[in-house]
Amino acid sequence: MKYYIVAGEASGDLHASYLMRALRQRDPQAEFRCWGGDRMEAEGGEIIKHYKDLAFMGFVEVALHLRTVLNNINLCKIDILLYEPDALVLVDYPGFNLRIAEFAKEKNIKVFYYISPQVWAWKKNRVYKIRANVDKMLTILPFEKDFYAKYDYPVEYVGHPLVEEIDDRVKNDVRIETFRQRYGLGEKQIVALLPGSRKQEISKMLPVMAAAAEVFPGFQFVVSAVPSLPIDFYHKLLKNKDLPIVVDETYPLLLNSRAALVTSGTATLETALLKVPEVVCYKGNFFSYLIARFLIKGIKYISLVNLIADDLIVKELIQNELNKKNVANELSKLLNDGDERDKMIREYAVLREKLGGHGASDKAAEVILQGIGK
Repeated sequence: MKYYIVAGEASGDLHASYLMRALRQRDPQAEFRCWGGDRMEAEGGEIIKHYKDLAFMGFVEVALHLRTVLNNINLCKIDILLYEPDALVLVDYPGFNLRIAEFAKEKNIKVFYYISPQVWAWKKNRVYKIRANVDKMLTILPFEKDFYAKYDYPVEYVGHPLVEEIDDRVKNDVRIETFRQRYGLGEKQIVALLPGSRKQEISKMLPVMAAAAEVFPGFQFVVSAVPSLPIDFYHKLLKNKDLPIVVDETYPLLLNSRAALVTSGTATLETALLKVPEVVCYKGNFFSYLIARFLIKGIKYISLVNLIADDLIVKELIQNELNKKNVANELSKLLNDGDERDKMIREYAVLREKLGGHGASDKAAEVILQGIGK
């Protein structure tokens, strides 16, 4: 079978790579043509566009790059027609992928959507577009099935892939035990800085995160960098701060850390599943943030950890709240043994139970193969 897969972000690249592995186990002749990243390529995918060329974050940023976005959409449509896939698999990335879904449906191509857009938070009208153009939605958050049921649209809840992905990678990552030695980090306890994967968000998060290092001289702050961006980019943002930078070693870093400052996104859930106390950070373009606040109704939290738990497990510092003073204050509660730290770790265990066990990728692969009649 021929599969065309579109993932527009680092997390989508990760989830799609595990799905590709599960599909190949059931369909040894599987061929993959993809928009994604290095992990999808490692699973045998032919990459047409790397996600680093697609990652525009926020309303204003998308508007500024609208011509590029539209050109990419047209390129994707043409490439799908030329490839003639048996199934189109879309991974999150809704602004782009919902347009592709509509096009594919018109061309009678089977459309599967893995990892639902957050339509329960905003743009609920997108549900009708999904119902019209997506043959099967595969959801990963426990409350999404009930949400879609309100719109008379049955979906498949497969569980969250991060549970198995983290366990698998931690079990097989030989770099964890040697992490401190390889980077010469010594005995000081580590605070991990996870500023995100996109240039725009890193530019806003990293300077504020790094400023907190001045308040805690007894700890060493270590920056997690993505391989798709040059190290010089991080050094310029850090200016004169001599903080270690590690590339593509997020899990070894977290597993050697006392606590973490994490940009809102999938990384907040990864950090929680690795049982590392965290402060969630977010600062976006001012106008994009105002638009988002206007559009999002009835949602109390921005981090996946709090959304899934439906409770305030981790502190969220958003926009103007994200400053050196607040970061230092919240971080201090987690660095020392005490009630705040203990409570967060206990609630992480409950969160993991809510997400279910292993097998999300396998379940998703089974649904897709059943859908195309294999």
